[in-house]
Amino acid sequence: MRNKRLLAVWLQQIRAPFLILSVALTLVGIATAYWHGFGHAGHAMLLLAGVVLSHVAVNLFNELSDHETGIDENTARTPFSGGSGMLQAGKTTVPQVTLAAYGSLLAAGAIGFYFCLVSGWPLLVLMVCGALAVRFYTSHLSRWLIGELVSGLTLGSFVIIGVHFALTSFMTLDIIYIALVPGMLTALLLFLNEFPDAEADRRGGRRHLVIFFGKKKSASIYAFAVLLLFVLIAAGPFVQNIPYTVLIALATLPLGAAAAFLTLKHHNDPARLVQAQGLNVALVILTDLLLAVAYFL
Repeated sequence: MRNKRLLAVWLQQIRAPFLILSVALTLVGIATAYWHGFGHAGHAMLLLAGVVLSHVAVNLFNELSDHETGIDENTARTPFSGGSGMLQAGKTTVPQVTLAAYGSLLAAGAIGFYFCLVSGWPLLVLMVCGALAVRFYTSHLSRWLIGELVSGLTLGSFVIIGVHFALTSFMTLDIIYIALVPGMLTALLLFLNEFPDAEADRRGGRRHLVIFFGKKKSASIYAFAVLLLFVLIAAGPFVQNIPYTVLIALATLPLGAAAAFLTLKHHNDPARLVQAQGLNVALVILTDLLLAVAYFL
């Protein structure tokens, strides 16, 4: 019973439900490699483990920073924002979470180094960028007005590019283009989840787009970005070597439209914005999964 309780605590501490994003992103990279004629089940599973471990490290470093700055103590927790609350409740300790964060990052780095040896050293560039983002995102990058961009690149586009290169040892324009879509989705996921925490983040020293532009303008930016996302998907088949099957990802357009509408309407009401946040999560995960399916077809 004690082990089950401990497991439950740590699943909450690492924000386990959010790790589905890493799974979806890795699947897109595996799918693009498959479409190009490459496949290795063992390597695919190892890459999945590496990406998930990186995401775990991001979540843990974020929890540590928000605990140290008092952000999580000053924000209303929602299913999509506000932290896990495990440190605040005393169910885990700072040394434990610090050890888990660095352990996850080192394990992910070891997997990445293996693929540098197997597939080529260009991966090292992505690895270094990813590692720096994991370690310094919350403590530094989120204070420099580039948090959304860094998040979209390192936990979005770079995952697709890195997984594809690790499995194929090459990179083409179509992969870079299609990787922009998951990158935008990850940035949108972070962006909308910043709305409820904006005031606490400001007091904690962060400087992100919602703080800079204010919630009203940020809601309009979110709606425009959702529109741009689907334009990017629709234009995909007109870029060299992108299959027309990617158009199935347009099926999530109603989710995006609903999330944008609710954000424009309730950007100042965290309780009502939760519905938009839920739709946004569904938009991100389902669109990524549909892109993966498109390349497997």
